[in-house]
Amino acid sequence: MTDLEKTHEIENVYVHTLENKERVSRNYYHGWNHPTGDMVYYMPKTPCKGEDNFWPLYYESFLRQDKLHQRASANARIQIWTPNDHLLTFPYANEVALDECHKRGIDVMFGWDMIKVHQSEIGEKIATFKNVTTGEVLEKPFHHANINPTSKPHQALVDGGLTDSTGCIDVNPYTLQHERFENIFAFGDAIKGNTTRNQTAATHQCPVVKHNVKQFMEGRECNAVYNGYSYYPFYMSYSHATCMSHTWDFEPAPNNHWVSGYGLFGAGYFNYQMGNNLKAGIAYTSFKKNHGPPHQHFNASYDPLEHNEYLQEKGVDVEALRNHHKKGGVVPA
Repeated sequence: MTDLEKTHEIENVYVHTLENKERVSRNYYHGWNHPTGDMVYYMPKTPCKGEDNFWPLYYESFLRQDKLHQRASANARIQIWTPNDHLLTFPYANEVALDECHKRGIDVMFGWDMIKVHQSEIGEKIATFKNVTTGEVLEKPFHHANINPTSKPHQALVDGGLTDSTGCIDVNPYTLQHERFENIFAFGDAIKGNTTRNQTAATHQCPVVKHNVKQFMEGRECNAVYNGYSYYPFYMSYSHATCMSHTWDFEPAPNNHWVSGYGLFGAGYFNYQMGNNLKAGIAYTSFKKNHGPPHQHFNASYDPLEHNEYLQEKGVDVEALRNHHKKGGVVPA
């Protein structure tokens, strides 16, 4: 893969990492030029970075248009390969994605892990997959590849005993304080739990960690609570979108899938979310002096744990949550 990912973008092999500006510029072209053969779209084992990014419908809209104009051949198609048994971790979004793939003729190949990408002696591009159940290995020739690399934990965190069996940092899902080491807090893609890892989730975790770190340093109760909120746009085409949103354990949020992904509403929402997400990204990464996202102009305030409505709704044992470090236990999510 090392040789292929450095070729000209006309070779149509894109690996979605963000280590340099050249990579970002190259990946700008990552779906529109697929004139013939198979496009391999690889989704790695979850949990992973970018697990909410679902581009095949976006690619299919380009391909369908190109076929109408006879720019793409009739045999051009899109295939999704993944070692998982799902496309998206949010079950509701997963059902929508599977239904759309079925309607649009996108092949879905579950249970296949990508282990190699190379060129044959005659220059043919080949992806090698291994079946996670049977161990069968097959070689798949392709014309176009969009690859999200497998996410691996930092070895230092694993060696330090900070991660769980999935390689994610073992924090309490509500306070984002480590389950065993009380002076460690974490947020973002690295933490464990049944939620979708993305920028919006990290943004909503920021004030929780900020507040609880300050409380801990002052010897006070860590009473800020994160409810697992996550939102992401769901791209239906290059000009239409809807959205998905949920809290912990993938419970749909009130604004989940609130707009149609088709027609005028889908087109309007595509433009809205593009502008809104750009502004959110700028606000999140800026160095302006403020209180930080998502509130910017004020510090979030939090009720005492016993009065937190989300914990009450979930039936969480507040006393166990409050005292689990003193007792050496772990509060179940």
